[in-house]
Amino acid sequence: MSDYFFFALGLSFILVHEMDAVRLHEWRLLPLLKRLDDKRGYLVFTALHIPLYLGAFLLPEASIGVQSGIRYTLNLFFIVHVGLHLLLRQHPLNEFRSAFSWALIVGAGLCGALDLLLF
Repeated sequence: MSDYFFFALGLSFILVHEMDAVRLHEWRLLPLLKRLDDKRGYLVFTALHIPLYLGAFLLPEASIGVQSGIRYTLNLFFIVHVGLHLLLRQHPLNEFRSAFSWALIVGAGLCGALDLLLF
């Protein structure tokens, strides 16, 4: 198994979660974006993912030190992200209710934790 298996799986979970997040209007839960109407919220929220995706896709091109730092930081984000969703689960505008949505969120967090343990 690849040394990056759990990281790659966690990244896959979070990227699919972000697709789900667009569908479920996640910008309505974010402090700066919740003030925007849905049209603008969708545009800004979606556009903000371009640097995230670019960074993920360019990761193999980075030096080993940069790769390790980004990998560590993203793994921590995968874990913290689960906590944020748990804190916001009762928010009236939270639409993340399905088992599928939660499997994506928790899957990313578990993979982040496993990758950090094996890092």
